[in-house]
Amino acid sequence: MKILYLDCQAGISGDMTVGALLDLGVPLDYLCAELDKLELPPGSCELSVSSTERRQMPALKFDVAVHDHHSHRHYSGIDTLISASGLSDQVKEKSRQIFRTLAEAEAKVHGVEIGQVHFHEVGAIDSIVDIVGTAICLQYLQIEQIHVSALPLGSGFVETAHGRLPVPAPATAELLKGFPLHGDCGPGERVTPTGAAIVAALANGVGRQPDMMLEKIGNGAGSKDFPDRPNIMRAFLGHTRPDSTQNDDVIIVEANIDDSTPEVLGYAMERLLAEGALDVFFTSIQMKKGRPGVMVSFLCHHRELERLAGLLLSETSAIGLRYYRADRIILQRRVVEQQTEFGPVRFKQVIDNGGKLLRTSPEYDDCRRIACEREIPCREVMERLQCGRVSKP
Repeated sequence: MKILYLDCQAGISGDMTVGALLDLGVPLDYLCAELDKLELPPGSCELSVSSTERRQMPALKFDVAVHDHHSHRHYSGIDTLISASGLSDQVKEKSRQIFRTLAEAEAKVHGVEIGQVHFHEVGAIDSIVDIVGTAICLQYLQIEQIHVSALPLGSGFVETAHGRLPVPAPATAELLKGFPLHGDCGPGERVTPTGAAIVAALANGVGRQPDMMLEKIGNGAGSKDFPDRPNIMRAFLGHTRPDSTQNDDVIIVEANIDDSTPEVLGYAMERLLAEGALDVFFTSIQMKKGRPGVMVSFLCHHRELERLAGLLLSETSAIGLRYYRADRIILQRRVVEQQTEFGPVRFKQVIDNGGKLLRTSPEYDDCRRIACEREIPCREVMERLQCGRVSKP
């Protein structure tokens, strides 16, 4: 598995991200050819890269010279532009995911519906190039997981189309929820809205550097020189160590409930799983005044926290919840279809990171279907499949 670890101790922006990915080996000509599929107005921008230094540290600076300036662009227009392009489905999906994450944050801080969101600085062509360019580079490098370090909070003020705003700007602060932050930096905007949206939408883990075999390092330079540290974002490209399990950072969310019916709780579990929760489970507990209750718990990645927490609060009678970060160790899983005495059946295979098959088990949904069709106990179906009665293809 290819892993990208973004060292954002100095901060992150769209141009720093693209610069670091280009420094990892993505050809500029390839990036330009792919961006042409967006069909932006002819001559609207010009891309360039240059080698530079930030406090004696070499890095690649990515620049977008914009010749077609717009006062603002609506989220729906940007989403349509990407959807209608000739880009690959994977690039479209990541690009739209980043912009939607940003639009949701803007909608919340401005108190409007997402359809009413219009972007100023972020809607400019250079930011569209940064976001879509990031997705293009990630596909070229075949990145499967992205992990992000703690992020600097920054301080001071920044001039925007909304006027003079404190650092981090409101939308940026909203996007940084769930991320570990540090104050070990001087004043200035260290995390831009574009940079925050990229990591909020795509990061699989935050805070801790994953175990990996390091292959390459790419350095992306920011526009400014800060006196406290080199204004560089480093991208560490590697792969999962063959002798290690996969580590993952997750959020555990819990709510104690004593006044929801089993039907309501069961439906809430179905909704949470359908909407992307990694796991959902119930624990019987004793609550105040001797009332029996249920603790509803679910696991998710940090970028899904607010959406899934809102779903839990709307689907149950809970009036509050708690959450905390946790590390987990997971094995690789894959589903394969095999021909059996019952016809094609899906089997779940568990594999260690050295590629060794540890165990195989038939999928429950297939076993249940066969049991209903053949009118035999589901337990018998599972046992006959588990005993290895697999016919030749």
